[in-house]
Amino acid sequence: SDAVIGETTMYADYIFPDTMYLERWEFHGSHPNVAFKIQPLRNPAIDPLVPDVTVYGNAMPLSLEAMLLGLAEKLNLPGFGENGFGEGKPFTHQDHFYLRMVANLALNVEPVPDADDEEVRIFLEARRHLRPSVFDAERWKSIVGEDLWRKVIYVFNRGGRFQNYEKGYRQTARGKQLGNRYGKLINIYQEKTYSTRNSMNGEHLAGYARYVPPATSLLGEDLAAKDRADGFDFHLITYREIVQTKSRTSSNYWLLAVLPENFVLMNAVDATRLGYKEGDLVRVVSPTNPNGEWDLGNGMTKPMVGKLKIVQGIRPGVVGVSLGFGHWAYGSTPVKIDGVTIPADERRGRGLHINAAMRTDPHTPNTTLVDPVGGSAVFYDTLVKVVKA
Repeated sequence: SDAVIGETTMYADYIFPDTMYLERWEFHGSHPNVAFKIQPLRNPAIDPLVPDVTVYGNAMPLSLEAMLLGLAEKLNLPGFGENGFGEGKPFTHQDHFYLRMVANLALNVEPVPDADDEEVRIFLEARRHLRPSVFDAERWKSIVGEDLWRKVIYVFNRGGRFQNYEKGYRQTARGKQLGNRYGKLINIYQEKTYSTRNSMNGEHLAGYARYVPPATSLLGEDLAAKDRADGFDFHLITYREIVQTKSRTSSNYWLLAVLPENFVLMNAVDATRLGYKEGDLVRVVSPTNPNGEWDLGNGMTKPMVGKLKIVQGIRPGVVGVSLGFGHWAYGSTPVKIDGVTIPADERRGRGLHINAAMRTDPHTPNTTLVDPVGGSAVFYDTLVKVVKA
């Protein structure tokens, strides 16, 4: 299920089309560093650019939700159908799910006020362009009920619920404190972490915060020392450009006009030492990717080659490559669908993507180095060489 033929879904035999962010529902969460209680609400702003399909007798845009409901109907799964949410409460359309979430949001802790007549008018007028499978006022009202309808509209018109600023903090005898306290204990030492053993070597994990150098899963060799001795003298980091923040923004040609491609950032001290100039084409290679390229597994490769950008704003000994560029799918190469060739747009493939340079574990070479406690990939401990292409 994907809105595009992307770098992952290009390997699928069949792709169920999905909707994009302006066409779908989404409930974004918050983050611990946000002091206020917030819950943004995303809902369709434009008609989805996909056809309607029929599931449980209802028309709805072809999407991930339609696919899941269609599978549930075909398999006769419990928790779906005419009594999916209980006797007489159907779950046969994505609206049945999402509108109940909006109603929960409207009633949470302290119910929101009812929307007045003018707010109702604005709400309805703002959705008059949407087709009935996406928005039908009577269907929506029947799902949440007459009593909650205006409260739900109140939430929609504000794009979610956002706690008043003054409630984020409170004045106490001990000074200004958080209005919404963290409800869990913060441990300096955690017994349950220490009592957990590394699954590869049987040793206890540390029960406290400490720096652990990158090492192999089995033997614990010091990879950094070995790689540096082999001439890999740059730490590789990634980051995001403000005008190209996600994997799919390369289809935004207004943004590409501002920044058509990314670069390999290097400090001027290092560039002078190596004799490199601004704009030189360079290749990034690593101990586990000596060719500096993506092997796409289909007979094609994508080189990790890009233009050098020399700056003072990066630490000597570090090189950085931003994410979001360097596509080899997503319209950057031709695609044949049912005998029809969709031509490529080379603008979408400019620049480079660097993840394939990340070091892998010699004992488990199909995986990245792994943080043994958190279980995530090790992103900032790969040593690389930067060579002229």
